[in-house]
Amino acid sequence: MPLRGLLRAAIIAALYVILVWLLAPVSFGPIQFRLAEALTLLPMLYVEAVPGLFVGVLLANLLGGLGLWDVFGGSLVTLLAAYITWRFRHKPVIAILSPIVCNAFLISLYLHYIFTLPYWVMVLSIGASEAVVVLLAGVPLFKFLEHHYYRP
Repeated sequence: MPLRGLLRAAIIAALYVILVWLLAPVSFGPIQFRLAEALTLLPMLYVEAVPGLFVGVLLANLLGGLGLWDVFGGSLVTLLAAYITWRFRHKPVIAILSPIVCNAFLISLYLHYIFTLPYWVMVLSIGASEAVVVLLAGVPLFKFLEHHYYRP
């Protein structure tokens, strides 16, 4: 990866951590509203966003207090979703739905144990909050960056 790509990945990781920690009270728990998840559409523009998001989630969850399940589970789910988003970057519906669906169904697998809430309640909670952030913040961010700053 060229230096520009490494720097972009590092900036994405840092932004993710900063956004999670600035909004920590709503970034962790059974009901989450992670504004940082708006960054999950960046793999549609930059392949280096895939490792950047993985590292960002890993670091944010490491400091989050929900334990190793969240550190490794959340990071791996993000890696999967980011890869799918990048892989289907020319099919926007799949790319945009990827972080929503992956987080809703996979993050809920361990969060329902951590918070002792029913799995489907967690799927609806995580899915709804992820959809709100990705659709209302991620899509406009993606369009802005694509129009003003995208350099393949």
